[in-house]
Amino acid sequence: MRYIQLSVISTPCNENITDILSFHLCNIGYDSFVANENGVEAYIPQKDFSEEKLKDMLLLLSIDMKDLLKDVNIEYEFNLLEEKNWNTEWEKNYFKPLVVSDKCLVRSTFHVIDKQYDYEITIDPKMAFGTGHHQTTYLMLQEILNLELKNCSVLDIGCGTAVLAILASKMGATEIVAIDFDEWAYYNAIENVELNEITNIDVRLGEIDLVSNEKFDFIFANINRNILLEGIQHYAKAMNKGATLIMSGFYLEDVPILKLECNQNNLSFQKLEQKDNWCAILCTKN
Repeated sequence: MRYIQLSVISTPCNENITDILSFHLCNIGYDSFVANENGVEAYIPQKDFSEEKLKDMLLLLSIDMKDLLKDVNIEYEFNLLEEKNWNTEWEKNYFKPLVVSDKCLVRSTFHVIDKQYDYEITIDPKMAFGTGHHQTTYLMLQEILNLELKNCSVLDIGCGTAVLAILASKMGATEIVAIDFDEWAYYNAIENVELNEITNIDVRLGEIDLVSNEKFDFIFANINRNILLEGIQHYAKAMNKGATLIMSGFYLEDVPILKLECNQNNLSFQKLEQKDNWCAILCTKN
């Protein structure tokens, strides 16, 4: 498979801007990101590349984030890379071992770690979003580590690499469903579940309607603001009484509208956590 390398140049540039660019590029199909002092490099299979989609995304971004991106100039350039195993290149050069709350280690198969942790997750991300290094995935892992999951049921919606579902299984959850609408993520999730020798995660390709007749004790949703706003009513229907919903993938300024939508669906806000400008919120079913 040949890849397009996209270089997005931001003037001025800071970590918030590169995070925003990476997140929104992910939403239109880019599957790996390297931030630098000038902006971000992103990669997408040649067959999936669309300059029109890119232009539309940047235009919407300039409107939706006009306050945050005020006086920021964004340009881009792209080129077709030579054919090689870019998954291997990316994993070896950019995927570093990650430790969350000194309890959970996320590593790849080629990492050698001497220290022992309560939970160890092996991920071969294949460029799928969700190694734990992004603030939103880190926040989700951090909050899950605070839960009591033994003998509980869990839904991981928008599962990506399935890192959240895998942690839930290792923490004692008994029935776990992991869903993603992206075919690449779906197959990668299956590979990672097998890599961790887990047998109680049911990975499904599709969206929330796949569990329209099922109920869960916990739902994890690390997606983005717009999809979360559309999905909250469906998540609430899939929750047992007293169940917990943890969501991330949005900014601090998005919290009020998400809290309002939760309240309108019989979900009580319990907690807010923040890492940089990214947030996670925890709600319970009344």
